[in-house]
Amino acid sequence: MQALIKISDKQYLVKQGDTLFVPRQKSAVGETMAIKTMAQIDGENTVLNPAGSIQARILGHVKDEKVIVFKKKRRKRYQSRNGHRQQMTQIEVLSL
Repeated sequence: MQALIKISDKQYLVKQGDTLFVPRQKSAVGETMAIKTMAQIDGENTVLNPAGSIQARILGHVKDEKVIVFKKKRRKRYQSRNGHRQQMTQIEVLSL
């Protein structure tokens, strides 16, 4: 069985035992959070907007890979180089 969930305006297709990285959540490490499901998929059957939710445990707060932001204006002697690392939360799906 799989479920389609929505966290911080991003959608993920998950099943029990999956580990994934989502945008930073406010809960502390080790806590369990409930996430509403948008759809449940069981083989050929799909149920949209079910009443249930899934349980997920927060494994840790980490940073994503570095993204280089480079700006340049030609013939003006201007260039700027910055890096950015997005804050992410690693979660594990406990039950559907």
